[in-house]
Amino acid sequence: MLFTPLPLAENLEFRNGKSSPERIDNGEFFVYGSNGIIGKSNKNNSSKNTIIIGRVGSYCGSLYYSKRPCWVTDNAIICKSKNNDDRFWYYALLNLNLSRLSSGSGQPLINQSVLQKTVCKTPPFEDRQKIASILGSLDDKIDLNRRTNETLEAMARALFRDWFVDFGPTQAKMAGEAPYLAPELWELFPDRLDDEGKPEGWELRRLHDILEFNYGKSLPTQKRIKGEIPVYGSGGVTGLHNEALVTTPTIIVGRKGTVGALYWENRTCFPIDTVFYVTSKLPLSYCFYLLETLGLENMNTDAAVPGLNRDNAYRLEVFYPPAVLIHSFANIVENWRNKIITNESESRTLAQLRDLLLPKLMSGEISIREAEKIVEDAA
Repeated sequence: MLFTPLPLAENLEFRNGKSSPERIDNGEFFVYGSNGIIGKSNKNNSSKNTIIIGRVGSYCGSLYYSKRPCWVTDNAIICKSKNNDDRFWYYALLNLNLSRLSSGSGQPLINQSVLQKTVCKTPPFEDRQKIASILGSLDDKIDLNRRTNETLEAMARALFRDWFVDFGPTQAKMAGEAPYLAPELWELFPDRLDDEGKPEGWELRRLHDILEFNYGKSLPTQKRIKGEIPVYGSGGVTGLHNEALVTTPTIIVGRKGTVGALYWENRTCFPIDTVFYVTSKLPLSYCFYLLETLGLENMNTDAAVPGLNRDNAYRLEVFYPPAVLIHSFANIVENWRNKIITNESESRTLAQLRDLLLPKLMSGEISIREAEKIVEDAA
């Protein structure tokens, strides 16, 4: 490939976003800030295929790509190609590591003039299209896996709510409605509610009878050793380490900071001291979707630093079904969870491949044909 060093202004246009519009949960367009999607709105200020660049703050230089029209707020920059090859330029900007262009010690900032003058090794238009197609195909598959997993999660969540929160099968029996589950499942549900409003034969238990919240362990950033073990804080994965604290699948629960945040982790992991990790004799799937219904995020006990008190959570009362129903639910959901695990693993592999190919394609270290062959072999 032939590369020509050119300032970004030769191919790209930049303009600042605008203050955030009114956000609504069911809005048509995503709203982007410097840290990515921050909500939805019925208004947009940029067309499809927009590159969003974090303009100010700790996310200065961060990059996002929106295939659909969107709203970009005033702490980010809207970037558009002059030649309708926006996706290539998204990858080219990723490769440039824009955060290095920021200025200001207190509040990092990137301005348009710096971006316009930044030089990028630029291949011909046809090669730009091919590079975008190669890298984009990997991101498209990652996005498909994400959306598939969201659907599977929603199915599991809906099934749990129907069986264990709304008591759908029992309510249907009481109303004389036709069965909507397999006969062997349908017969497991009683045909009436007791005086407490729960299905007859179910128990009222406290959360500490069902699962245990275990404290994570302190692991400062400077003590982490490069490895493949995800390190969990209350905001999710915060880094990697070479040693695991938990070696079996678990649920991570935010304790300090993002109170009540829930993460399912099938790999070995290291939960730090801002989270709990869950152990139980019951199926993990039942525990996870039960915890989602308890409103743990609203149980902050500390105004200064949000915190979840374990003893308060343990005292929560839940309607407890017979074990056969719990295991029947887990058997159904396990198939969906296995598909989610497979998709997550594939997406991690595809992301690693994309990150490997990106600098090699942008420097000409490998040819387009070589990259196409690598992606074909990985498919």
